[in-house]
Amino acid sequence: MLKTDKIQGLTVRYYDEGHGDAVLFLHGWGVEASLYMPILERLTAKFRVVAPDLPGFGASDEPDSPWCTDDYVDFILEFLEKLGINECVPIGHSHGGRVILNWLSRPARNQPVTVRKCVLCGAAGLKPRRGADYYIKVYSYKTLKHLLKPFPKLLERLRGRSGSADYRAASPVMRGTLTRVINEDYESRLPDISADTLLVWGEYDTASPLEHGRVMEHVIPDAGLVVLKGSGHYALLEQYAHFCRVLDAFL
Repeated sequence: MLKTDKIQGLTVRYYDEGHGDAVLFLHGWGVEASLYMPILERLTAKFRVVAPDLPGFGASDEPDSPWCTDDYVDFILEFLEKLGINECVPIGHSHGGRVILNWLSRPARNQPVTVRKCVLCGAAGLKPRRGADYYIKVYSYKTLKHLLKPFPKLLERLRGRSGSADYRAASPVMRGTLTRVINEDYESRLPDISADTLLVWGEYDTASPLEHGRVMEHVIPDAGLVVLKGSGHYALLEQYAHFCRVLDAFL
């Protein structure tokens, strides 16, 4: 069932269905919770499943100003408190996985919700290794951006031409949010994650490379990696049946 509520002054749409232990599903960048409906509906047979459209996505309000991942974690904790959930299994894809990495690597004293298991699917949160060409492009863009400050229309055209597809599709506030979150790196905090962690990655994921999944498997103390052959960033949907078998075994 889709519901709406006010969280931190923002109208938020969320899915809330089923009974039993709680599962929290966090979607990826640029999409909404309903994209994963086959997975959500399957989980409701055994769990209470809650899945918000994160602020700035789907039918939920945008934040008033650009957010960082800490802001999304604070939002999730308030959302769970409002729903009366003090223990859950978080499942996150891409940007949703980034939010979970931040959340679960916070100090134990800042963990009001008990998490014994979590699932990360093609999770963002580690910085990719870049070559010289990338940095030349970035610094050239920054120089042009500085020079075009007195010419707002030209500056906007530069931004639209230079950014990624996600960046070009976003509103100004969400562009600022994207810029903030992609520059965060949680690799040094991974050893602080105490939950049993299932990592699910597409073999040919280019948005969150498989290399990042292998790093997480190595550094998170109790983690296991499942690679879905022949699939990409949306491996959990591309290989839905395989993903569900793995998820059932873990949960």
